[in-house]
Amino acid sequence: MVSSNIDQEKSCVLFRVWKKIKESPKIFMKKVLCICRMSKEIAQDDPRKVIHSLKVGLAISLVSLFYYYQPLYENFGLSAMWAVMTVVVVFEYTVGATLGKGLNRTMATFLAGALGVGAHYLASLSGETGEPILIGFFVFVQAAIASFIRFFPTVKTRYDYGMLIFILTFSLISVSGFRDDEVLKMAHKRLSTIFIGGSACVMISIFVCPVWAGEELHYSIAHKLETLGDFLEAFVGEYFKTSKEEESKDNNKSFLEGYKSILNSKSSEESLANFARWEPGHGKFKFRHPWNQYLKIGTLSRQCAYRMEALKEQLNSDTKVSPEIRCTIQELCSEMSLESSMALKKLGSSMRTMTRTSSIETHIANSKAAVKSLNSLLQSSLWKETDFLSIIPAVTVASLLIDIVDCTQEIADSVHVLASLINFDTFNETENKSLKEEALQSPTCECLEPTSPKIENNHIVIQVEDSDLALSDRGNLMSDKCNKI
Repeated sequence: MVSSNIDQEKSCVLFRVWKKIKESPKIFMKKVLCICRMSKEIAQDDPRKVIHSLKVGLAISLVSLFYYYQPLYENFGLSAMWAVMTVVVVFEYTVGATLGKGLNRTMATFLAGALGVGAHYLASLSGETGEPILIGFFVFVQAAIASFIRFFPTVKTRYDYGMLIFILTFSLISVSGFRDDEVLKMAHKRLSTIFIGGSACVMISIFVCPVWAGEELHYSIAHKLETLGDFLEAFVGEYFKTSKEEESKDNNKSFLEGYKSILNSKSSEESLANFARWEPGHGKFKFRHPWNQYLKIGTLSRQCAYRMEALKEQLNSDTKVSPEIRCTIQELCSEMSLESSMALKKLGSSMRTMTRTSSIETHIANSKAAVKSLNSLLQSSLWKETDFLSIIPAVTVASLLIDIVDCTQEIADSVHVLASLINFDTFNETENKSLKEEALQSPTCECLEPTSPKIENNHIVIQVEDSDLALSDRGNLMSDKCNKI
């Protein structure tokens, strides 16, 4: 019995092994197809990543000529490998990151090389017995001091990579110089090849399809403001929807998830701002651009996104608001949401185009007026006969919307400060008028003849479907829908 059981177990193990071997080609093909699909998605999402990969390949191919071309190899020898290594570790996606790493590596190598040669010279004066002791002491002191300096916040942010290269280069030159008499020649070759490799990275990064960290940060902040505006507009449609709309599929639900990408964006924004400080002036982004103001706007946008996360939880809450209470606050809450939404979208558009628009103050003023009306409504005697527990969800939503209005005001103030620092262009009102005149002749614009006796004959009324004024009346329309239930 025991031998038969052992044979059965062996046969089962062999069967499973054979089955895995037989299915391995299919599993391998599935993984290959999955990688291909992922590569296609990444390339379609941002074609610049494909260009960046080609740029890295071009840079490595160029510096590899130090090995392939015999005259260059005779001058630099095995030290030419440092040029290839420099390209591998320095070349980054954005110009600022590449320039920052390149300058850090070059300056740290130059400074550490000079100090390493000096340490070797001082140690050699002490004789054969004291030379290794002094070299070891110098290595210990510089490594300890440089490692401690790395904890400084400013150094940690901008020069941490340079401090690492400084420790590495000083140690290599000091220690290797103990067995090699040609320390100056070795240091010169290493510094030259690192400089050549870093220069190749910087030149290709700047002049071949550059990706500027400053522009990435600028458009990222603008997009986040627009995302916050989309959330508020979608929230109104979701929270105050009618019974007919509940049965239909809501196309705006995707906007209710957009704020999540803003919650954890602090590290990426700080990295982009740090890289942008290394970049030279380009386009509308001059040298010493106020990147700290972008970080302030990003912080305010995250604070607003956290409040929106709390609003999102109210949609999924088990405690539902009664239709009567919801209809009571619907008009004012809708006006606050829609006006704040338009203000945030206009702020994002203003940052994206670097222009000033006067309509932002109008939307913020309208939202503040709605806040005052809502405060007076909540303090009125209308709620005395209502159960306290039944109005808590509605008051929570109203309170969060009031906080979002205040946060929108702070974001607008920060954007105005940024606009004054970098001189945003003023929105041309004449162009706006010309667009309205073109809209009169457009088939999508309905021009109505005046029928009221109060309207003079030399005026016409223009109705445009996507007008900003129409958005401010959506709260009243939703209130009418709610009253029909």
